[in-house]
Amino acid sequence: MNHSQFQESAKILFEHRLNKSSIDNFPKNLIPTNEDDAYSIQEELKLLYLSLKNNISIGKKVGCTSSEGQSQLNIREPFYGNLFSRYNAIDPKEISSKKFNKPFLEPEISFRVKNDINISDSPFGLDNIDDLFDGFVCSIEIVDFRFNKNLKEIGAFNLIASNGASEYWMRNSEIFKLDQVNFDDHKVSVFCNDKLVGEGNTNKVLANPLNSALWLINTIAKKGEPLLKGQFISTGTCTKAHELSPNIKIKADFGSLGLIEFNYN
Repeated sequence: MNHSQFQESAKILFEHRLNKSSIDNFPKNLIPTNEDDAYSIQEELKLLYLSLKNNISIGKKVGCTSSEGQSQLNIREPFYGNLFSRYNAIDPKEISSKKFNKPFLEPEISFRVKNDINISDSPFGLDNIDDLFDGFVCSIEIVDFRFNKNLKEIGAFNLIASNGASEYWMRNSEIFKLDQVNFDDHKVSVFCNDKLVGEGNTNKVLANPLNSALWLINTIAKKGEPLLKGQFISTGTCTKAHELSPNIKIKADFGSLGLIEFNYN
């Protein structure tokens, strides 16, 4: 693929995002067939998102951080996408279903970047986390697949191209200290209309969400891209993804870290 094809693919995805609609597939000559093409489309899509009024980049998301998810897509490592201020909420009470097409909810741990990251110091490891992050939040990512196919048929390259399927990101307002919880083993639960529908653990995210955040930083550093002070890394779902339907009350229970609750109407 060439640059104009990347732009055309991104334009298709962008228009369907604005219309909250889905597609069967790209035109044949616009289908990404490798990871580099997929991320090139994503980068063009990012520029289109940033052309929207009052919209800035607020960080990155990491997807497919469980062995089950990677096996389903036949990949060996996660992928990433972008988070935007236009599609973000803090302590929301209500979320409109009209914003989405076929949404799924994913409860996640997200780390806040302490200072602009000097990518010349990469790769970073667990001994660098206090220099990289000044805290974390409980968060929920809503993913929404642009393609009228099941996940395996969509494939990793289409998911990467479509911003890692990330559509919306919300968090609680409290910033926690890094040592406030054991990320190797912290339970997370999801309730719909006060009924338990899923349980998970932070250790489902590359064994520890910090591993996911470090993977993201080191991966984009190789491409010459830093993260900036105050941006967030949403590290991947702690439970299975839960499909959303209108007129339900959602509660993500992060145990000692509190709740994220909202009505999905």
